[in-house]
Amino acid sequence: MLLIRTTFAPMEAESVGEIPRGDEWEYEPKWDGFRCLAFRDGTRVELMSKAGKPLARYFPDVVASMLELTAPRFVLDGEIVVPLGTSLSFDDLLMRIHPAQSRVEKLARETPAIFIAFDLLVDAAGTSLVDRPLEVRRPALEAFAREHVPPGARVRLSPATSDLRDVEKWLRSLGSGLDGIIAKRVDLPYESGNRRGMVKIKQTRTADCVVGGFRYGSKEKVVGSLLLGLYDDDGLLHHVGFTSNIPRGEKPALTKRLEALIEPPGFTGRAPGGPSRWSTERSGEWNPLAPKLVVEVAYDHFSGGRFRHGTSFHRWRPDKAPRQCKLKQVERESRSPLALLEGR
Repeated sequence: MLLIRTTFAPMEAESVGEIPRGDEWEYEPKWDGFRCLAFRDGTRVELMSKAGKPLARYFPDVVASMLELTAPRFVLDGEIVVPLGTSLSFDDLLMRIHPAQSRVEKLARETPAIFIAFDLLVDAAGTSLVDRPLEVRRPALEAFAREHVPPGARVRLSPATSDLRDVEKWLRSLGSGLDGIIAKRVDLPYESGNRRGMVKIKQTRTADCVVGGFRYGSKEKVVGSLLLGLYDDDGLLHHVGFTSNIPRGEKPALTKRLEALIEPPGFTGRAPGGPSRWSTERSGEWNPLAPKLVVEVAYDHFSGGRFRHGTSFHRWRPDKAPRQCKLKQVERESRSPLALLEGR
């Protein structure tokens, strides 16, 4: 019987602005997936989210992967991701949370997930390691992977390093394809449910975008958000996201400026549509603009042809020609982090 219940809360991370330095820190990539504790006891496997919700129903492929491991019992802390080609697809990951079991099973066959392990809480002998420091748990995880993860299993070991030069290589080679960096205290035990021993540093990039449209705010007829576009190689302007943190005092004058530029079609490629998992706006109504304005925005992740979250308004770029705002500026910074995983 496992010494840890499935209600056990995972260790959490505090957001900080800079990577901490010192011998007490170890660094890992921040994976862009679903945090998951994987419990196995004999033939029983449970997958639990960070919020304590069961995930096994949505990831039967991950359950099968856990049963392929040669250890009869264990608890792993890690991340569920869905590779698509050479990249990770958060969109396909979200599609797994579906009420129809037949749909889930179809997606599991077509786009099987990978479990990326980065901590070992219970070893193959059933011994709890949560009271041991990371400097003990990490070697135990590596030994567990060598002994119990068979070749070809869709369970991977996340890299870890104490050398900041490795971290710089990750950031330099992968750009915004890497979601960020996790730093963990090697001298602390597993801090269940709190943020004392782990911090996260998210990647932030900027991009110059064409303002292809706008939406009014929900309570008054002033601009609520700017709809952002980037050109492809064929000259089509694609909707890639929005920014809404416009200074309140600037909104009345900006609204008049935008209204003077209203002109269809706004976007000549992908255009804003109906409800989307990417959007936080309830209304689908938007006003198309002539492609005259360029804005620089900060973003943390670009995938599936869109900024993952709402971007942050940085500044206007009157010096930048709209046609210079190309998709290439973000696509070249979105290389896949899959190359960081060990090949087993």
